[in-house]
Amino acid sequence: MDNRRKATMWIVKVAMLSAVAAILMFLEIPVPLVPPFLKFDFSDIPALLAGFSLGPLAGVAVMFVKNIIHALTSWSFFVGELANFLIGVSFVLPAAIIYKRNKNKKSAVLGMIAGGIIMTIFAGFLNYFLLIPLYTKVLGYTIEEIIAWSSSANKGIIDLKSLIIIGITPFNVFKAFINILVTTLIYKKLSPLLHEKKSRNTAGADVSNDSPDNTGIQK
Repeated sequence: MDNRRKATMWIVKVAMLSAVAAILMFLEIPVPLVPPFLKFDFSDIPALLAGFSLGPLAGVAVMFVKNIIHALTSWSFFVGELANFLIGVSFVLPAAIIYKRNKNKKSAVLGMIAGGIIMTIFAGFLNYFLLIPLYTKVLGYTIEEIIAWSSSANKGIIDLKSLIIIGITPFNVFKAFINILVTTLIYKKLSPLLHEKKSRNTAGADVSNDSPDNTGIQK
């Protein structure tokens, strides 16, 4: 396959996965005992699939495109989308990089676990130092109003630190667990759709444009 066709196929697949991710991002699911402004969706999974099958940059691209699409109808003035992008990339990028170095099922799972840990820690600091203060400035909420809103779901949330520790952190642990579980279950089945199919050369032998390791998560 020539480089132009490879680039075209890469763009097409990223666009396809971005569209799926954007749709999934609108299908939000409330999670008990976490602040009401935190809702779970499955939109990180297409980004993980892109990162594994097309490379780390593809995973980041899907995260970016889905948030741009979502921002068009969002009430958060891009703050929510910025949060989703930065936190999502902190999950998807480490997972894709680790998998790229050794393309097998063990690497994929370890990569996602590492990404989940990094995401959870990063999200805590990011919310404490940047995102929640940014919400107060952009949307006009006070910290006290955000704490009171969060406390309506979990009475243990009484200040900003407790919001991070028992509100945002458990949510991201849950989010990582579900994404890891679902991606592990579906990647092998979807892998043939995301990679080039084998073709035959003039001698009749099977030739693949991807190496054997690129056919998906191997056992």
